Amino acid sequence: MSNTAVAANESVFNERGLMNANIPAEADIQKSMMQGAGQSFAQWLESRVARFATRRYDWDALKFQADFDPRYRRAQMRYIGTGATGVAADNNTVSSAHFTFSTMVIPSGGIGPSHIHYDVEEVFFVMRGKMKIVCEKDGQRWEALLNERDVISVPPGVYREETNVGDEDALMCVMLGTPRPITPTYPPGSELSKIKRNAAK
Repeated sequence: MSNTAVAANESVFNERGLMNANIPAEADIQKSMMQGAGQSFAQWLESRVARFATRRYDWDALKFQADFDPRYRRAQMRYIGTGATGVAADNNTVSSAHFTFSTMVIPSGGIGPSHIHYDVEEVFFVMRGKMKIVCEKDGQRWEALLNERDVISVPPGVYREETNVGDEDALMCVMLGTPRPITPTYPPGSELSKIKRNAAK
């Protein structure tokens, strides 16, 4: 099955549900989460911890967007899985079984450009700052202001854009509801859709 939906909100399903060829079988997911042979209980649980002290903000994951327009500059800090920024692997994260979890720094005036995930919901939880969220679907537009500790879960098939409308850097938690999200796409006619993405790390 192709990973390309014809239009936003078109229902595309396969044998595992909403289209996502990247999701392994549940049995494989469960097996990957089990305690490894020869691994102590403490070693197993420690392998499930991602400590802030060992993270770093990755300003390069979406650098191709920032190179096009400095307003798109933002940084990802990965904790569980790699998210949907196009980073292929990160050995410094907890392996992802059913979702990814990262934080994102968005400078004042910074924008997460309009994009769409056909395969997964995306959750934005504002930890610090003030974010304007714009969602679009089939010519309909909705926008809202999210303050600290506000959250939105954007369904698959809906375009979403995030803008830091505050005076300081904003910090958001970002979760995607699959272990390996399909790389998002941009709206038809978006200049970003013509830009070559950085090579996966």
